[in-house]
Amino acid sequence: MELLRENFLKIYANIPLNLRNEIILVFEGKPITWNVAYLEVKVNSDFGKKIVEELKSLNLI
Repeated sequence: MELLRENFLKIYANIPLNLRNEIILVFEGKPITWNVAYLEVKVNSDFGKKIVEELKSLNLI
């Protein structure tokens, strides 16, 4: 799990600022932008863990 988190943070750091507000995922009926995903992953929340798992399954990280 920690490796997925690190991969996400590396990818996020290289995303252009203007793309960080784009929706990357609809999870549990909620649109998730790069910024929302970053905030959840940064604090290592349960929701953030689910987000990185979903992004992994979509081959985005």
